[in-house]
Amino acid sequence: MWKIGITGGIGSGKSTVCRVFEWLGIPVYYADERAKWLMQHDAGLRQAIVQLLGWQAYLPDGSLNRAYIAEIVFRDADKLQSLNQLVHPAVHRDAEQWSLAQHASYTLREAALLYESGGYRLLDKMIVVTAPEELRVQRVMARDSVSREAVLARMAQQWPESQKAALADYIIHNDGQTLLLPQILALHQVLSKL
Repeated sequence: MWKIGITGGIGSGKSTVCRVFEWLGIPVYYADERAKWLMQHDAGLRQAIVQLLGWQAYLPDGSLNRAYIAEIVFRDADKLQSLNQLVHPAVHRDAEQWSLAQHASYTLREAALLYESGGYRLLDKMIVVTAPEELRVQRVMARDSVSREAVLARMAQQWPESQKAALADYIIHNDGQTLLLPQILALHQVLSKL
């Protein structure tokens, strides 16, 4: 079974593309969602996060204090790097276990930071979803109810789209003008024959 990575900058539409692949019967591992789950439920990871960011990283009900964590890590590159060094290995282990349980010609592993984390090295091929920066900013502002500055701060922590696209095996354009479904269907045909 082929393991295919799918990534793109924040607001590029990775999740939308993945939902279409799921509709086609392809299993998708959502790394960012699983990371949040692991940060809440993996006792060793929780302890390491508290040591790094303080007890305020968790709300009284045990859930992640996402606003607090984002405020720290998107303003302090060293803290972000330290957090990623804790979370990414846990997610890679979890994804590998998940992959073993799948029965399809290929699977997708969706994550915003597949290149930045080095996770792409564990995969057979890479898809990059692209969209113009201004469209991405507008999507994230609307989705997360955050300011332009907050979106730009998050974007600054990711590789530029051009750098990701240069390393991609396949590119899906989600620019609001190019039809998305024909691109996904054509790529599904290619990936099903690997």
